Parts: sequence; C-alpha cells; structure tokens
Amino acid sequence: MSVLFVNACVRSGSRTNRLARYFLENISEKVETVNLTEENILPLDGARLCERDLLLKEGRTDAPLFYHARKFSKANTIVIAAPFWDLSFPSLLKLYLENVSVSGITFRYENGRPVGLCRAEQLVYITTAGGPMFSDFGFSYIKTLCNVLFGIKKTFCFKAENLDIDGADIESLLKAAEEEINHFFAR
Repeated sequence: MSVLFVNACVRSGSRTNRLARYFLENISEKVETVNLTEENILPLDGARLCERDLLLKEGRTDAPLFYHARKFSKANTIVIAAPFWDLSFPSLLKLYLENVSVSGITFRYENGRPVGLCRAEQLVYITTAGGPMFSDFGFSYIKTLCNVLFGIKKTFCFKAENLDIDGADIESLLKAAEEEINHFFAR
C-alpha cells in the first residue's frame, strides 16, 4: 500500500474533505481510503482491551481486531482529513487512533521507550474551521503520536480557518489553502 487516506469528515459537503481531495489529486500512487463514518470502530473498553491483550500475548497480530493497525503500519504516506471540532477533531478519529496504536504492530517498546514500527515517511493532516484556530490540539496530538509512538518524523498540516465568519470569502480562503498544497508538491 502506498497512501492511506483516513477520512474523518462526517458531514456531506465537507470543506475539509474538499481540501483533502485536492491534495489527493496531486498524488500518483494508489490511495486506499478508510472512511471512518462507514467503519465499525469501537472504543477500547475493558472487554476489548482484554481481547487485544490476549491476542497480542498469543502473537496473533493477524486477527481482525488489528486490521486498521496493520494498514496504518504498512502505508508509505498517511493523509488524515478531520474538521476542527472543539479545539481538536471528531471523536471517530480518536477511536481510530486508539485502535491503530498497537504495541507490536505500529510501535514496540525498547528499554521502556516506544520505537515506531510504521513504514510511513510522512503524515499529512488536513483540516478546516469555521472560526479562528487559536490552538489546534488536534494536529498537536497527531504530530506527537507520529513523532513519539509511530516513528513518523515528517508531519504537515494544511488548514483553512475563519470560514464561517460573517463576510468571509470562503472560496478565497479555500484557494489559499490549495495554494499551500501546491507549494508542498512543488518542493
């Protein structure tokens, strides 16, 4: 697998999805999409954690429970599209990230420290916001997971903000974000 596109856009007509599609149009590799609104990704409650621990103890990383972790680990590039919600991102993305954070698949511990096992050279995070993004805990969280846990050292964020402010020129704001994407591919 070359590119894994994780789509956390839950609304039809999503402006975040529009920017992500613009980004993906510039990629020549095969893109595999995980649409989080269509997946049955469950929280890691007590029963699922016990199941996960037992499967890992038995070395059964091929179990269906680890399907998304295996895909995430094998991708060369990961693109995440997630709207800016409540200073972060939709909860579906958090559930997904909990499910892909699996010791022995996306990372391992050496001398008590995490070592990334992901193949990806880069992760691209794309977001839009109706208002200003005073702080983006969403991208900060993703970047920390990539750098500390998964071993993905290059992270990039493309965003368009203030889209719902009275008088905003939505098209100009989205075009400015698209221009940043163009610069990314021109480098």
